Amino acid sequence: MEYSHRYHAYPTQELAETVEYHIDVHRQAYNFTRYEYTNHNDADDVGSAYKHHDRLTDWKDEFPVFTKVHSKALQRTVTRFYQNLSNLSQKKQNGHKVGMLKWKSPREFQSITYSQSGFELKNTSGRRATLWLSKIGEIPIRYHREIPAEASIKEVTIKKETTGEWFVSFGLETDEADLPEKPDVDALNMNNSVGIDLGILNYIHTSDGNSVDWLDLGDEYEQLRREQRNLSRKEHGSNNYEKQRLTVAKIKRHIRRKVLDYQHKLTTWLVREYDAVFVEDLDVKGMLEQSHNARSKQDAAWRRFITLLEYKAELYGTYVVQVEARGTTKECASCGVETAKPIWVREHSCPSCGFECDRDANAAMNVLQRGFAELGLGWPENTPVETVLPTDSHSVSAKRVIETGSPSLNEATAVAE
Repeated sequence: MEYSHRYHAYPTQELAETVEYHIDVHRQAYNFTRYEYTNHNDADDVGSAYKHHDRLTDWKDEFPVFTKVHSKALQRTVTRFYQNLSNLSQKKQNGHKVGMLKWKSPREFQSITYSQSGFELKNTSGRRATLWLSKIGEIPIRYHREIPAEASIKEVTIKKETTGEWFVSFGLETDEADLPEKPDVDALNMNNSVGIDLGILNYIHTSDGNSVDWLDLGDEYEQLRREQRNLSRKEHGSNNYEKQRLTVAKIKRHIRRKVLDYQHKLTTWLVREYDAVFVEDLDVKGMLEQSHNARSKQDAAWRRFITLLEYKAELYGTYVVQVEARGTTKECASCGVETAKPIWVREHSCPSCGFECDRDANAAMNVLQRGFAELGLGWPENTPVETVLPTDSHSVSAKRVIETGSPSLNEATAVAE
């Protein structure tokens, strides 16, 4: 299993200048890879990352600047071009209108990756550690969480954010044998499983009657609008413009971090609390294209929420299954009869069997049923439809999630990733 850990880095001014120089050399290597791919006559020398790696020796003979950076990192930059090319081709196959890969300006190329060798993590006994990078030196990092003993570091990426801050990401790999085993499907505790509806009034609503509120980002967005107006009044390229651009970038960073922190805490709690978590497979792109409330859905970042759930499920030995989302709101969780509901109708009332509950709770129960069906399981005897849904749901504020590190729906404590 592959995943990553990210840490704040604190290079000295001299080291920062060295890293920036290396990043610029790698940017030139990326652009030169693009040039050769477009203009080189011999197809045997280019066309794949593996072939292009063989040309690096000739590069170094012709352009000595490429000898000043680590060889494996240089190979990784060439690979980066071909990965971008592959992603572009994939988008084209999916029906998107795409052009060609563009030349990278200094603002667009702000990171380098060391793969396989050329790096070493040192002094990890405390909250501070040191990352050694070949031909750069030792960079202090804030080691706020340990890298698991069973994980091996496959690559290291150092990046300068638009705010001027430095971060280091470790690409980790853990052998499947070292991960917690998921219980056999037949031995799954169905009464400790949950369906999740990604809602409108609440961020999530669970099939056992709990809900978690949305994050309130109103103040942050008001501040962002104010500072963006100030930025629009500055002369582009001036010192005042750069200072204001930095202010805007810091506000955007704060919003991103707040949402990500919220999602980490919530997903960690879910995979620790339940044996199986079932969630809707949403067409997020389509929702953003059609909705008049696209910004709120981007803040929700549902696709990333599901991705976090899936990767943490592997780390904690929990089942996470995506199910068909269509019809979960209309279909009655008790009898299966579909009833049309406009968006403003917040209660489910079945005309066939008389079952009544909150519409999001009904959808969450349908997600739970579809999740069991996806795993080839039946419906548990102690069905939550009869015991939980008709009662009032328990709502947890987003502020509580942020402050305590988990929703603590059952007074449990979850530690944020």
